[in-house]
Amino acid sequence: MDLDPSGKLEPGTPVTVHPATFGTPVPGAEDRPSVFPGGSYLGSASTHPHTQGGMAEYLVVRSDMVRVLPTGMDLRVAALSEPLGVGLHGINIVGDLEGKKVLVSGSGPIGLLTAAGALSKGAAEVVAADVLDGPLSRASQLGVTRTLRSDRDGLPTNYFDVILECTGVPAAVSNAFEAVRPAGLHVQVGMLAGGPQPLTIAPVISKEIEIRGSFRFNNEIDDAVQLLANRPEIADAVITHTVSADDPVAAFVTAKNSDLSGKVLVEMWL
Repeated sequence: MDLDPSGKLEPGTPVTVHPATFGTPVPGAEDRPSVFPGGSYLGSASTHPHTQGGMAEYLVVRSDMVRVLPTGMDLRVAALSEPLGVGLHGINIVGDLEGKKVLVSGSGPIGLLTAAGALSKGAAEVVAADVLDGPLSRASQLGVTRTLRSDRDGLPTNYFDVILECTGVPAAVSNAFEAVRPAGLHVQVGMLAGGPQPLTIAPVISKEIEIRGSFRFNNEIDDAVQLLANRPEIADAVITHTVSADDPVAAFVTAKNSDLSGKVLVEMWL
């Protein structure tokens, strides 16, 4: 924190920022501010003009977007609060994971943090799937029950109680429909592209699968900060590269290689 005009926070106070401003409440969805129309989200292309992200030396935000970090929390670890909030929101859309068999489809940064969240919520089994070895290695480091190369090994049929689908890739979504048990729950965390998508819907009908969407997050960033403060080792599995702000292009080039990289940080304070 560089400056708090209210004087409540001293300069130098370590904080993170909730990236959303919520729009107008919708009847019937008053408890779901992430879906209110008219909101914005740092770094989002959903608004016109697009909303700039937070990769800047100075960023002005509303006071209600500021979250003070626990004493001693590493800023590098705290940088995962936003993506972990996305995963925790998907988990909250599910409800209780205690004792459930969970598939996390996709082991990129969001998938990894979603898996970490599922482990923290008492799931009996958390299986991570991906088509690349690098992400699956990072998932193993997190402590998931097992990993699956879905392109090579396939997924078990009718096995999982809950799917947390984090890729947004139609083929992976269709595979997940096959993998969930009859009357199971599929939560779509990964955003699919706009327009028609080639999905295999027959299993949704024949197995009476329940599909729920998960969009960004509400107040889960608070739980994310606390989980990361309690388990900072999560960052060791998820963060693979830290790049100086002097060469931001290198960060994007590195992040483009999903096998090589997990979460890539740009260190603004160098």
